[in-house]
Amino acid sequence: MNKKSPAESLAVSTKVVLPNETNTLGKLFGGALLAWMDEIAAVSAYRHSNSIAVTASVSNVSFNHPIDLGAVVTLEAKVSRAFHSSMEVIIDVSIEDRKTRERKFSNQAIYTFVALDENGKKVQVAEIDPQTEEEMKRYKSANRRRELSLILAGKMQPSAATELKALFAD
Repeated sequence: MNKKSPAESLAVSTKVVLPNETNTLGKLFGGALLAWMDEIAAVSAYRHSNSIAVTASVSNVSFNHPIDLGAVVTLEAKVSRAFHSSMEVIIDVSIEDRKTRERKFSNQAIYTFVALDENGKKVQVAEIDPQTEEEMKRYKSANRRRELSLILAGKMQPSAATELKALFAD
């Protein structure tokens, strides 16, 4: 199976925060943002796998800045690493300044998707071939996140986590 660059899985979505998506302080509900991130991450996983992709887990979400009513929000998702049938997708969220049109980083999330065929069976996905420095950094750290998730789920013994152990080796 051929390797693919993260850029081949890029999915971008731009939204405007509407009143029904905000709390009483006029800030975007976290759940609304999570749904937007899940949707754009699914598109990215589909583009990488060329198959149905379902959410397996959400391992990290950061709500760094509140997002105001009326804000223009851009979500960018890319597959950072692919394993046998699973893919880690990182979603970066930015808010556009209405006057300068400059984007400010706002939030980030890391989702894991599994590729399935039309019968719901797992299918193998292409490996990732990172091209940029940022893609390489995300690619390397994805394996550590995977090992930690497997340990916490009881599917891996800590002693087998070579990537995590390497962080603490002298």
